[in-house]
Amino acid sequence: MTQHKEKFDGLAKGYDRYRPRYPQVLFREICHWMPKDRSLSIVDIGAGTGIAIEGLASLLGQQHDYTAIDISQDMIDTGKQKLPWVNWLYCSAEQHLSTVRSPDLIMAAQSFQWMNRETVLNLARNSLADNGIMAILQNNRDYQHNEFLNEYENLLEELSPNYSRHYRDFDYVQELNTAFQYEDALHITLNTYWNMFIPGEAFIGMSRSSTQVQRALASHGELFIERLKVLVEKYQSEGKLTISYESQLFMAVK
Repeated sequence: MTQHKEKFDGLAKGYDRYRPRYPQVLFREICHWMPKDRSLSIVDIGAGTGIAIEGLASLLGQQHDYTAIDISQDMIDTGKQKLPWVNWLYCSAEQHLSTVRSPDLIMAAQSFQWMNRETVLNLARNSLADNGIMAILQNNRDYQHNEFLNEYENLLEELSPNYSRHYRDFDYVQELNTAFQYEDALHITLNTYWNMFIPGEAFIGMSRSSTQVQRALASHGELFIERLKVLVEKYQSEGKLTISYESQLFMAVK
């Protein structure tokens, strides 16, 4: 757990300030499949600072039983300040899902890539309540339709050791199908595209909150930021950049 923990410690405040939130259409889809007549048990694995819980609770309300787990105490401390009504736990997804009983929703937002995914999905399947939901959410930079983001990916691949823009190209649909193949589960996939307009300086701040950029800074010092500032100056209009995202939801309803 220590190796992944160190990826995120020290980044929490910038992470929470700058990271894009998830489109509400994803949370509306999750809520559509959840019971409406009782209090719910919701577990966010790899919760970070609680960005996904914020989005979900804006629709469901705070009256439910929310548990957020993470392997970074820094992320948890920031999340507690923001969402004191959430039960925060310092542990791995695998540890918690081995003991949790009958949650209605297990959610992994942007964090699933770091986990032992097969183990986590099997544990989630076994622990979910009847009609419980496993939901995976992610925001992906849409570099294929945004020239600035394509150049940004080029910069990361040049200066961040071992980075590839394809690092999150996993087949989550197939992984969910395999884990839930004997459950007669309903499988749902939802993609949505959107733009965020952000001041150039804020994008640089958001970049500093990422582990990929931290590796570039560790290897090349401020060269990465100097090169990024050139890109920002080239592409920003009236002080703002257009950042394109593809947001995805992968769900299995048990």
